[in-house]
Amino acid sequence: MENIFRFHSLTEFHTFCGLPKPEHPLISLIDYSKVNYPLNDIELKWIQHFYSIGLKRNVNARFNYGQQQYDFDSGVLCFVSPDQFLRLEVNPEAQVEPTGWLLLIHPDFLWHTDLATKINGYEFFKYAVNEALFLSDKEEQTVVDILQNIEKEYQSNVDKFSQDLIIKQVERLLIYAERFYERQFITRKKSTQELVVRFEQLLSQHFTTEKLGEHGIPTVTTIAAQLNISANYLGSLLRIYTQQNTQQHIQNKVIDYAKTRLSTTALSVSEIAYELGFEHSQSFSKMFKAKTSQSPLEFREAFN
Repeated sequence: MENIFRFHSLTEFHTFCGLPKPEHPLISLIDYSKVNYPLNDIELKWIQHFYSIGLKRNVNARFNYGQQQYDFDSGVLCFVSPDQFLRLEVNPEAQVEPTGWLLLIHPDFLWHTDLATKINGYEFFKYAVNEALFLSDKEEQTVVDILQNIEKEYQSNVDKFSQDLIIKQVERLLIYAERFYERQFITRKKSTQELVVRFEQLLSQHFTTEKLGEHGIPTVTTIAAQLNISANYLGSLLRIYTQQNTQQHIQNKVIDYAKTRLSTTALSVSEIAYELGFEHSQSFSKMFKAKTSQSPLEFREAFN
C-alpha cells in the first residue's frame, strides 16, 4: 500500500522534518536550512491540513505538486492550501545547501478573522509548482522581512494583540504576492501572450460542430490541462491581459457559435441548444439573452 503521510498539526510536520516542537501550535516559521527529511524513503508523499508559504532556494529535493514538477535551484515563492497532495523526490547526494523559509499556518489560527474567508480568494494557493512566483532580490527581501516580523511576534509574550498583529502581517504578505505575480505576468510578456494566443486557438478548435458533438462545451479545467497549466493560473493570466476570466471567454464562444448557427442555418433554438450541450433549451435562451439583451429568436429575426 502506498505510504502517504498525513499531517494534521504543525507539531507532526516539525517532527517529520527533524525539528523541535513549534513555539506556537498554530503558526510557525521554519528555517529551511534546518529541515532534515527522513531519508529512508527517497520519495516522500504527504497531505497537510494547514496552509504553507514557502520561500525556497537550493532545496535538495524535487518538489511535485499535482502533475507538475519543479527544481528549487533559485529563489521562488509557492503557496499550498490545506488537503493538497504533495510529493518530494529527495536527493541525498545533492551538494547544495538548502536555504529559505517555510511559513505554516493552521486554519484554526484564522478563526474569527476576516482572513479566514478572504484567504480562499487568493488563487495562487491553487497554482501548480511550475507556476511559482520568481522573486527579484528586492522582492525577496520584502518577503523575508514580513516572515521574520511574524516570527518575532509569536516568539514574544502572547497577548490579546498578538493574533491581530500576525494576521495583518500575513495579509501584507498575500497582498505583496498578488503584486509580484502581476509583475511576473507582465515581465514575462512574451511567454504569457503566447499562452493567451494558444488559449484562443484551442478554444476556437473546440467550437466546431464536430468537436461539440463529440465532447460538448470545453471546461476551464480541460483547456488549462491542454495548456499544461492550472485552471487558476490561466484565469489570473486572462484577467491581466483580457479583463475576463476563462469561463467568460468560454461563454463568449458559446454566444458566437450560437449567433453563427442562428444566422446561417434553419436549425431551431432547441437544436442549437442541443448542439451546445444544453439539457434544456430554456437555459440556453436565458444565457443568450443575458449576454446579448435579445432572445435567440429575436436575434434571428433582427439578423434576417
